[in-house]
Amino acid sequence: MSGYLKISEEIRALGQQAEREIMPYFTRIEDICDRNTEKVLAAFAKNRVSDNLFAGTTGYGYDDYGRDTFDRIYADIFGAEAALVRIGFVNGTHALSCALFSAVRTGDTVLSVTGPAYDTLQNTITGDYCGSMRNYGIGYKQVDLKEGLPDLPEIAKAAKDERVKLVFIQRSRGYAVRKTLSCAEIGEICRTVRQANPAAAILVDNCYGEFVEELEPTQVGADLVAGSLIKNPGGGLAPTGGYIAGRADLVENASYRLTAPGIGGECGCTLGQNRLLYQGLFLAPHTTAQALKTAIFCAKVMEKLGYEVSPKAEQPRYDIIQTIAFGAPDPLRRFCEGIQAGAPVDSFVTPEPWNMPGYGDQVIMAAGAFVQGASIELSADAPMREPYMCYVQGGLTYASGKAGILLAAERIKNRQER
Repeated sequence: MSGYLKISEEIRALGQQAEREIMPYFTRIEDICDRNTEKVLAAFAKNRVSDNLFAGTTGYGYDDYGRDTFDRIYADIFGAEAALVRIGFVNGTHALSCALFSAVRTGDTVLSVTGPAYDTLQNTITGDYCGSMRNYGIGYKQVDLKEGLPDLPEIAKAAKDERVKLVFIQRSRGYAVRKTLSCAEIGEICRTVRQANPAAAILVDNCYGEFVEELEPTQVGADLVAGSLIKNPGGGLAPTGGYIAGRADLVENASYRLTAPGIGGECGCTLGQNRLLYQGLFLAPHTTAQALKTAIFCAKVMEKLGYEVSPKAEQPRYDIIQTIAFGAPDPLRRFCEGIQAGAPVDSFVTPEPWNMPGYGDQVIMAAGAFVQGASIELSADAPMREPYMCYVQGGLTYASGKAGILLAAERIKNRQER
């Protein structure tokens, strides 16, 4: 049977061979999924989830029991004192921005120990904007990675500065050519910072990493984590939002940045979205596992086509992102066209590079998603700059993710044969 999508028998055969080779690596993903599913179920049971929590509120959102219970569930899952989960966060950058301001004041310094922060977050820290940290007189220092790994001696030296009140760790690679950090490596950074500066708070950008391991950064020493609900923890159902979890005082301070001082998390209506948030979180470990399987398949297929990938299919994974180094703009664009063609939404659209807000270079993005910009749904994006590195993430189901990767491989193969 030839199939319903326009994929040649040659590419289908290549995909079948790739799948046979990667099957042994799926067992670990499924084991982690099982453990994280138990963790979520235990938190639901502890907090006595019932359908009366799914009703939404309007206006101020006072006494939204479903919302407040959901905060406690997140805190339990992340091993934290408190959490703030709100549809009022417009994206992960918004949640992280609020978290950054939770521990610093004018005259303090933020220390990034994993090199520069993700492109959009740099605007919050050093951008020349009203309301940025720079605008408020908050300083910034960074320690670059050394051969792709945290430079612990330099981190210890930089953290000793008594002006450093917040240490920032980016777990995932973002648009950088670097490896994603494991929770074990994050724990080492936390211990190094604690010895050098016990008073400094430690914040981890947890985007793309939730439920990939059995532990989260707040369970290995971080004071605070933040991320987006339209990535891993929303399970593909959350329509918008973000979360912050960690020390109760820092979470409360972050809530004042989200709404207003003195109001914080007491306000914030849910507009009938609670059920989707609960159900999305319930599905999140499974959905994350599907995305990881898709990433491994992508790595093996693209490696067979001759491209450099990171991580390789055989290597451990600490987030859902797969990178492919195309080295030139044309194969990158064709790959993104194939991913878009395999999307359930807007499959007829041709992605083009554009000036995306918050980025210094034009960005090409393939994302035919049910939720706009949802990175847990199969997508591929890249800044149009050397080495023309594509960042692939998501896949609500492995079957659909696999189809998208094969379509992308088909587009590249057709170009190579011309």
